[in-house]
Amino acid sequence: MKTGLTKKQKTTNIYFNEADSMIEVCTYNTALKNRLTEYAGKYPSKWRLIDDNGNGCLTFEVSKECFSFNVN
Repeated sequence: MKTGLTKKQKTTNIYFNEADSMIEVCTYNTALKNRLTEYAGKYPSKWRLIDDNGNGCLTFEVSKECFSFNVN
């Protein structure tokens, strides 16, 4: 999909705070969008698509209990 954005502008952003039980993931990454869409279909109580900006970016809400990242 042509968005008019450079690869550097196509970011993945993760937003969360200590008060909420959900995390927001906003991404242009096709592989990640496909995985998150699949999880949203399988586990709708813990994953859901909340926005499609029409330019290739999807935003998902993810339960904190399902999210982790590894720092090496």
